[in-house]
Amino acid sequence: MIINASPRAPKSNSKQYAQLFSKYCSLNTEYCEVKKSNHLTLCQMIENYSDIVFVFPLYADSIPVTLLNFLKTLEENIPSKKPTISVVINCGFIEPYQNDIAVKMLQLYCSKNGYQFGSTLKIGSGEAILTTPFRIFLKAKMKKFAVSIVNRRYKNFQVTMPISKKMFIKASTIYWENYGKKNGISKEQMENMQIE
Repeated sequence: MIINASPRAPKSNSKQYAQLFSKYCSLNTEYCEVKKSNHLTLCQMIENYSDIVFVFPLYADSIPVTLLNFLKTLEENIPSKKPTISVVINCGFIEPYQNDIAVKMLQLYCSKNGYQFGSTLKIGSGEAILTTPFRIFLKAKMKKFAVSIVNRRYKNFQVTMPISKKMFIKASTIYWENYGKKNGISKEQMENMQIE
């Protein structure tokens, strides 16, 4: 069972990562999105699966509130059979280790609530890696991640674009400036700390 816990699940990069996982996983998979209204339904479904893969973005060095709220409901509605929980997490930083705290939060949750923790795939460079030729590196790691779950030989994986931090910052600055222009916002407006 793949659970997309992104706050923007239907239009998220996490959805694209989930699709990649489904493509490379030889087991039957079911894709679900966390919504405010479906927590109990997901809790009931979970006991029918051997493995759960949570897919989500890093939010303020942590798990998103969407996932946090769902985990609270899951804690109150314990499935009769607990699956192994694995994680695909991505962040906008180039360094995959920026995801470490969020992964540790889920490991702690699993430990406190009696779930086995499985594999992790920490993705650096966020959505950028999805739209570049470096996507090939992501695909290779996703395949290994999927195989580790199928074989129940859980491991930790990470991937990012193989470029320098300086080059990444330069490219991302150009991207955001062009994105702002497209939406009628200047660089100066984006640099202003006042939020309308």
